[in-house]
Amino acid sequence: MQLLHYNNLFCWFWYIVIPCLGLQYLLLQVLWHTTRKTPAKIPAGNRGIPFIGETIHFMAAINSNKGFYDFIKIRRLKYGNCFKTNIFGQTHVFISSTEAAKKILRNETGNFTKRYIKSIAELVGDQSLLCASHHQHKLIRSHLSALFSRASLSSMVKQFDELTVNNLSTWHNKSSIIILHEALKITLEAICKMLMTLEEKKELEMLHKDVGLIYEAMLSFPLRLPWTRFYKGLQARKRIMILLDKIIEARRRSKEKCDDFLDHLLIKDGEKSIEEETQLRNQQIKDNILTMIIAGQDTTASAITWMIKYLDENPEALNQLRGEQQALQQKVSRKAHLTFEDLNCMPYASKVVKESLRMASIVPWFPRMALQDCQIEGFTIKKGWNINVDAKSIHFDQMIFQDPYKLIPSRFDDDSKPYSFLAFGMGGRTCLGLHLARAMMLVFVYRLTTSYRWKLLDSDESIEKWTLFSRLKSGYPVHVTGIDEEREFPNA
Repeated sequence: MQLLHYNNLFCWFWYIVIPCLGLQYLLLQVLWHTTRKTPAKIPAGNRGIPFIGETIHFMAAINSNKGFYDFIKIRRLKYGNCFKTNIFGQTHVFISSTEAAKKILRNETGNFTKRYIKSIAELVGDQSLLCASHHQHKLIRSHLSALFSRASLSSMVKQFDELTVNNLSTWHNKSSIIILHEALKITLEAICKMLMTLEEKKELEMLHKDVGLIYEAMLSFPLRLPWTRFYKGLQARKRIMILLDKIIEARRRSKEKCDDFLDHLLIKDGEKSIEEETQLRNQQIKDNILTMIIAGQDTTASAITWMIKYLDENPEALNQLRGEQQALQQKVSRKAHLTFEDLNCMPYASKVVKESLRMASIVPWFPRMALQDCQIEGFTIKKGWNINVDAKSIHFDQMIFQDPYKLIPSRFDDDSKPYSFLAFGMGGRTCLGLHLARAMMLVFVYRLTTSYRWKLLDSDESIEKWTLFSRLKSGYPVHVTGIDEEREFPNA
């Protein structure tokens, strides 16, 4: 009887308890597998040594003849189209695909905001369009965008053409011309006249020097020591702010109207507005005037220089361009200056400008910051990380642009793939001055190709050190010969 009892217990244990335990185990396994989180796929890369990261390597690239983008290029070739690094104590992710560019720059989900490295932010000011918060950016942009109207651009084209003609008319007396230096002079004068009718030679020279110091400090290590580039840049900014304060105060007291940007931005003393809370404060105006001077002068002058270099290296494109410009010259020769409408009669030149901007990639990447954890191309981007759209890599992607290292203006006969041409960015923070920059480049190339032929004097392709926007160390020196002079003395 006792043996039978033990047999019943054994059967009960074997047929009921064991299966229940097994079922429970299986249920726990299923529950664990369905609820556990898949390990995050973090972009590959090297964060470098603690606190410093790869900052030393980045600074070394800035101080090299290859330019700071070489730092990015080396790591992209090693880790792929999405990688991370650590610069100035912050995690930076670089990504180069049109799909990622669309998601980040359109920012439909509100996951990203714009953020530059600390040195740039302090030099241009926290009220600059480059650094302002989302709300402030919308306010400032709404004021500035109205100033890039068709009427303003038409006026600017005439002003820039006049300055270009005056500058180029002195070239035949010089043994050599450095294209970058001349372009910097013309663009600075044009921008300052457009922004605040500043034409005093002494003030323009001071501004040119101080803007240069700020420009050289933008990628420097943010140390406030008297001998550092960053400190010199901050001192230059102070001098420019003093000059702008002086100009703004004089303008507020004046009863005269000036047809420039500053006059549109100011509420003069005694004037009232029903929307005063939406008006820009002095600091916002000053920070953004400085930003527009830097962007309008340096980026445009650099782009002009690269365009002349690329044309010089591609005689076929240059000849076709010159033919178009000389044909247009027959129509506009009786007018004092070019008009905005004349620029629309330059279809091939417009494609030369676009192709030059693609190849030069003056702004090599567009920085954003993740406001929350998100997924990009299957990679997890952590909240607070900087994520940079690598525009230069996209511009030279052979899957998008065939033979990308050659100037082929005709590649823009048809519309390019969305988010494959990023010279001016995309989305809500697209560069406000894109039409102005394009106009300046068209005016310059028209006047140059219808006035002169040129010969390169120095073929050094080294990149200038400590520059935010890529430009040639040599400045592209040339010797020019007037086309009219060639016609008069064909065998000279």
